[in-house]
Amino acid sequence: MLACPAEFVDLAHELADAARPVIRQYFRTPVHVDDKADDSPVTIADREAETAMRALINQRFPDHGILGEEHGRENCDAEYVWVLDPIDGTKAFITGKPSFGTLIALCRNATPILGVIDQAITNERWIGGAGHPTCLNGNPVRTRACDALAKAYAYTTGPEYFDEATRPGWERIAANVKLARYGCDCYAYALIATGCVDLVAEAGLKPYDYCALVPVIEAAGGVVSDWSGAAVTMHSPGTICAAGDARLHALALEVLRP
Repeated sequence: MLACPAEFVDLAHELADAARPVIRQYFRTPVHVDDKADDSPVTIADREAETAMRALINQRFPDHGILGEEHGRENCDAEYVWVLDPIDGTKAFITGKPSFGTLIALCRNATPILGVIDQAITNERWIGGAGHPTCLNGNPVRTRACDALAKAYAYTTGPEYFDEATRPGWERIAANVKLARYGCDCYAYALIATGCVDLVAEAGLKPYDYCALVPVIEAAGGVVSDWSGAAVTMHSPGTICAAGDARLHALALEVLRP
C-alpha cells in the first residue's frame, strides 16, 4: 500500500486539534443529553466537534468525502473519504470518565489508510497508517508479543453490545484469556497499539467506530479483521477482532467463530 501523503497526515492532526477545545469545554459540565433513534446518547460536544472537523476538510480538500456519526454522509463515493466519530464513548463522556476518544480515519477506496485516536482530556494522541508507524504524542509505539489466549489481556466495551449470534463468541474469549475487562471504548484499541492490551473483540460497530482503529493498530505491528478474518473496510459487518500479535489474532478467530 502506498504511503499516506504527508498533507493528509497534517490535516488529521489539525482535525484532532479542532475537536479538542470543544470536548474540553463541555467535559464534566451539565450538558444536555439527547437520545438518538437507536437510543444512543449525543451531546452538543459531539455535534460541535464534528462540525469543526468537517469545516476544515471541506476547506482543505473539497473533493474528499466525509462520513460522520452526527452529521451523516457527504460525497462518500469519492476516492478519499474521512470517517469521523467526534466522541467515541459518549456514555463515558457524559459520566465524566476519560476513556472516550475522537476517532479520525482517512479511507482510500473504502480501505482505511490513516487513523487517529485522540484523547482530549489526557492529552494523548495516537496516529498511524500506511507509511507512517504509529506514534503516541510523537513517540513510536509497538504492540507486544502474545502467542496464547491464556496469556492475553482482552477488552470489549460491554457485554450488552453483543446479540444472540455474537455473544457466545465473546463469552468463549472471556473464558479463555488471562484477563477480560470492560468499558474502555476506543481507548482499549489504543492500548493494544501501546503494548498494554493484547486483544479486543466487539460486534455491532459502525464504520465511524472502527475505521480509525485499523491503521493505528496495524502500523504498530498488530492485526485487525472482522470475525470471519476478512480485511476491514468501510463496508465491513461491524464484528471486529483486533490483536497485537498475529498468532493471538488467529487463535481468537477460531474461538469467535460459531
